Amino acid sequence: MEKTENGKIEKNVDALYLHIPFCEKKCEYCDFCTFVNMSREYEKYTEALVKELKMYPEYEYDTVYFGGGTPSLLPVELLSYIMENMKYRKDGEITLELNPNDMSFEKLKELRKMGINRLSIGIQSFQDHVLKFIGRLHSGEDAIRVFRDARNAGFENISIDLMFGIPNQSLKDLKKDLKTILLLSPENISIYSLIWEEGTVFWSKLQKGILSEIDQDLEAEMYEEIIDFLQKNGYIHYEISNFSKKGMGGVHNLKYWRNKEFIGAGLSAATYYKGKRYSNVRSFSKYYRCIEENIFPVDDKSIETVDKEEEEKLKNMLGLRLIEEGTEYFEAEKVKKLLNEGLLERFDSGRRMRLTRKGIMLANNVFVEFI
Repeated sequence: MEKTENGKIEKNVDALYLHIPFCEKKCEYCDFCTFVNMSREYEKYTEALVKELKMYPEYEYDTVYFGGGTPSLLPVELLSYIMENMKYRKDGEITLELNPNDMSFEKLKELRKMGINRLSIGIQSFQDHVLKFIGRLHSGEDAIRVFRDARNAGFENISIDLMFGIPNQSLKDLKKDLKTILLLSPENISIYSLIWEEGTVFWSKLQKGILSEIDQDLEAEMYEEIIDFLQKNGYIHYEISNFSKKGMGGVHNLKYWRNKEFIGAGLSAATYYKGKRYSNVRSFSKYYRCIEENIFPVDDKSIETVDKEEEEKLKNMLGLRLIEEGTEYFEAEKVKKLLNEGLLERFDSGRRMRLTRKGIMLANNVFVEFI
């Protein structure tokens, strides 16, 4: 994508995603743009990231999300450098993803001090045999320690990731995880079923017959167990894969689901701006070259123009992910069909529609109707 005349984009956007592509180890199920043993790139990459940010107008961001990868691998000095070179609301939501194995109490205090006010901790499970199976470096004890350290460091808004549908994970394992979550009392819980992504170690093992997928009925039972347990204990199921305490849903991700525009900076980062969706390049050399030439580091093949029809499809599909909020009702045969099948229901005097419990369990069947 070419830069504008002054090398900048001219529209107000208040959500920023920053991709930090470094990891200590590549998880066996992960297909994100990440690299291991690349500490030599930390400083150069951070400088390039800040330069990319300065190619945009000086927006005051309402939400900033450091994702990856493992953003917490960056030294405090480099994270501070990024924070100092962007404008954000002091009462905004500034989230950093971290893993339990690479975090000290001292670093947590530094993160809070520099302005990061929300953590997303990649716990996935508290059961050591499950963590070992998926290739995580931390233990269940590490996860509990880091969560408590984060609280003591002053973080009042913490989200944790929980995985289910893992081949060696039992329903009993999941129930133990849920009880531990309740004891820790995070503000947000993001749940993920294991996805077999092509090109990952898990995918290779699946193709070779070393691993096999979990029984679909058991996976559905796990999902229902999560929903029932968390709702019974006061959490709001506000999005297909997210639960929160009242008023504590992830503001940044809510912007995605409400189809709001956002800027993404860094390797592979996605952006939605001015009717276009696109992603950045995935190689360091291409990224650095673009930044040096003051050109947006966009992968030209990824650019997609979103017309009004596509915009409506996205708005409806993303909106239906929001369990309580839903999306605007409109007359269509596919909508009538989904209502008759009990997958959707109307509310707000018929002005809006949302997934039913049955629809939540069969969400992909619903979403495909809007593609």
